[in-house]
Amino acid sequence: MAKNLLIVESPAKAKTIESILGKDFEVKSCFGHIRDLEKNDMGIDISNNFEPKYIISPDKTKVVSDLKALAKKSDEVWLASDEDREGESISWHLAEVLKLNPKTTKRIVFHEITKPAIQKAVQNPRTINMDLVNAQQARRVLDRIVGFELSPVLWRKIGMKGGLSAGRVQSVAVKLIVEKEREINQFVPVSSFKVEASLAATDMNNRSVNFKAEGAKFNQAADAEKFLQSCVGAKYSVKDIQVRPGKRTPAAPFTTSTLQQEASRKLGYGVSKTMLLAQRLYESGKITYMRTDSVNLSDTAMDSIKAEIGKSFGDNYLQVRKYKNKNDSAQEAHEAIRPTYMENRSVDDYDTNRLYELIWKRTIASQMADAELENTTAKINISTNNEELTASGQVIKFDGFLKVYLESSDDEEEDNDDSRLPNLTVGQELVFNQMLATERFTRPTARYTEASLVKKLEELGIGRPSTYAPTISTIIKRTYVEKKEKEGVKREYRIMKLKDDKLSKVTEVETTGAEKNKLFPTDLGLVVTDFLNQHFNQVMDYNFTAEIEKEFDEIADGKMVWNNMVSDFYTPFHEGVEHTLENAERAVGERALGNDPESGKPVIARMGRYGPMVQIGIADDEEKPKFAKLKASQSIETISLEDALELFKLGAPLGEYEGQEISVNIGRFGPYVKFGDQFISIPRGEEPGDVDLDRAIELIKEKQLADAPVAHYDNKPVTKGKGRFGPFIKWNDMFINVPARYNFDNLSQADINALIEAKLVKEANRYIQQFPEEKISIENGRWGPEVVYSKKRIRLPKGKYTADALATVSLDEVKAMILAQDPKAFDKKKAPAKKAATKAAAKKAPAKKAAPKKK
Repeated sequence: MAKNLLIVESPAKAKTIESILGKDFEVKSCFGHIRDLEKNDMGIDISNNFEPKYIISPDKTKVVSDLKALAKKSDEVWLASDEDREGESISWHLAEVLKLNPKTTKRIVFHEITKPAIQKAVQNPRTINMDLVNAQQARRVLDRIVGFELSPVLWRKIGMKGGLSAGRVQSVAVKLIVEKEREINQFVPVSSFKVEASLAATDMNNRSVNFKAEGAKFNQAADAEKFLQSCVGAKYSVKDIQVRPGKRTPAAPFTTSTLQQEASRKLGYGVSKTMLLAQRLYESGKITYMRTDSVNLSDTAMDSIKAEIGKSFGDNYLQVRKYKNKNDSAQEAHEAIRPTYMENRSVDDYDTNRLYELIWKRTIASQMADAELENTTAKINISTNNEELTASGQVIKFDGFLKVYLESSDDEEEDNDDSRLPNLTVGQELVFNQMLATERFTRPTARYTEASLVKKLEELGIGRPSTYAPTISTIIKRTYVEKKEKEGVKREYRIMKLKDDKLSKVTEVETTGAEKNKLFPTDLGLVVTDFLNQHFNQVMDYNFTAEIEKEFDEIADGKMVWNNMVSDFYTPFHEGVEHTLENAERAVGERALGNDPESGKPVIARMGRYGPMVQIGIADDEEKPKFAKLKASQSIETISLEDALELFKLGAPLGEYEGQEISVNIGRFGPYVKFGDQFISIPRGEEPGDVDLDRAIELIKEKQLADAPVAHYDNKPVTKGKGRFGPFIKWNDMFINVPARYNFDNLSQADINALIEAKLVKEANRYIQQFPEEKISIENGRWGPEVVYSKKRIRLPKGKYTADALATVSLDEVKAMILAQDPKAFDKKKAPAKKAATKAAAKKAPAKKAAPKKK
């Protein structure tokens, strides 16, 4: 048995480190965090100075048990989790669970997994830094408070299927995307005409070289045309030439956020993929720690970089640089992301290698010489109107760092190639080929990509390197934001051409507005953001969120007590939550579109229980309102009255088949064909408006074929299909899931018998007692008896009630159990009738007859 037990976060890292330290050390992984806050009652004792209540995560029980056993057998336990606040917190939790003394237990940190770094760390251990632990604890507690207190507000005031949730950083990230979307929606393009001439000059080899020269921009077509007319018969000559030296400087080595941005721009990697690959590189000893906001390079790294530049490119390419981080809160004691061994230029895996090469090139380039340029600007006179054209060119005299790497930009122009002018002299006559005045339109700012959102969050001081990837994953998972492509639209533009002293005009067509892998807010994201902005302005304020991050930094520096910081935040925040729950109206993000020309009733777009929808009429009308679900490509904020009315045409009968009426519509689970009492899903990718009678009948026949009985049980047919929750068989109006251990494509009669009989036994044991008239039941749940009412489940205290006792309790006793946990369970709110159309839309619409789930 090894004398020392050293605990790291990941198993991949454990193997590498164990091979370095040798037989005196046994290196084991704790697989990340081993404890987290309890889920019940928030997991925080608010009244006891915000004391966290931690439990060992269920999936880590065995890991902790194994570590405890190993710790008892070892002479000494070392903690070697990552060097950031999360890592420090993991070490503290390990010390608590393994009953180690945090004041004496050896804690080691390193930012690269190399033999010198590991040996140096072991030779220089420290103890757990409780300031870093408290900074992480403050973040976890504050975020749990925000999530647990805000989420119920959203459930009550917005609703929607499934539970809504809010987060401190996530909600601000969604707000950024929402504001960008609205800025784009309000943007009105303005056209202007760009004048560009194609000219030619003879070079030293007596060859004709074409180049371009730009003229003024004109806002009006008439002005551009007038200018071209004034150039008829003109001579073009060089009036002035200016040659100025220039240079380009390399970018700093990678931090977490700049790596995420460049990997997105150059490789097309999402933030989560970048961090996953970077984690692999770090754990296998290929790069330094990948969660950092420092641009420093160690002396060891600098020596290695200098040697590599000298060997591969020559000493004239070396220029030693010391970079300074613009972020005041950056931890300069850490290092930038770099290869651990500069002599290694690649790794084995393709995707990982692309990222590694990016890191290698950026690191090398950061210490290479400036690129030396020569910028030439020529002024060209037009003889007929004495106006000027400008021709610009750039020549690279010494490539420097450009030999290896050039940083990308979020807003690169389509045509940004370096160009070279022919050798021109003042007074030289030029050959005129043609002149164009091309209509161009202003463009809105681009939507965020994952990488540009990270950049914006960093600029605002919101979040830290470890939070960016999970923040973006969370807002997409919660369906507040979608990452998708947007097809461009066709647009005409005008071109005027002057050639051979003749002016011509043509109209061309271009595609504009196409976008790929951009972040779009959903209607749900828009409504939630507006609600939080209205009622929790401080939480949604960018400066306030950034100040919270600074306070976390002060806790980490030992300058602030974490409980006090949380208390200062909690009191006004909690009061705001209580006030909003009591006084705020339900939010549905409604928008009045106009009136239905047939009925004269108002048409309103709003959020419904199952997503964005439009309705004709209001709840106060004698006739029930009509409802239609928006298409995936439509939004409450931008849908027109015409498009909304088109949605209501979907429900109209298409015709009949086998004596039953056919119609097409959009329901809770997407577009469908209604055939009698059947609902048949329309395949993904097909627009419901494009489904005609022939296509509908085709889908009906396919469904009939799929629904044909595959067997019989108790003289009743058995059919099978695949639904939202996987493969199933249907018998006697009962849906029975088919586990993976069965061959679904070849179910035998014995298989079917076993599945049905197991289901019947389960259903027989499901109900302890039922009260159908009250829609209340007592059921055997997975974790014990439960009271079920209004689609809610109340778990009864363990050991308090037996199934036999519950079988005889009265309805009043059951209601008392419900009220004990939900005091407002049976409250009937009688809201006054609202006359205004837009206000009435906020009320819950009368329940429609629900379509059965399509399988």
